[in-house]
Amino acid sequence: MGAFGWPHLLIILAVILLLFGAAKLPALAKSMGQSARVFKGEMKAMKSEDAVVNTDAVNPAQREDSATNPTNDPGAPPRTT
Repeated sequence: MGAFGWPHLLIILAVILLLFGAAKLPALAKSMGQSARVFKGEMKAMKSEDAVVNTDAVNPAQREDSATNPTNDPGAPPRTT
């Protein structure tokens, strides 16, 4: 199954319950859910921002280089057809 089985997970949950107490667990779960939502939103924003930057900010020298050297290997000589 992997590194952790059901007995291991139950022990971990019991330790968390002892550390935080039953009263604080709902607030802890809510804050973890909010954090995960914010993290997902930021990751989506970064991916969309990265996609815009990659498509809009292509250097003309890179376009010319890719036209003459389609392998994009800086050490390779330009291809002539």
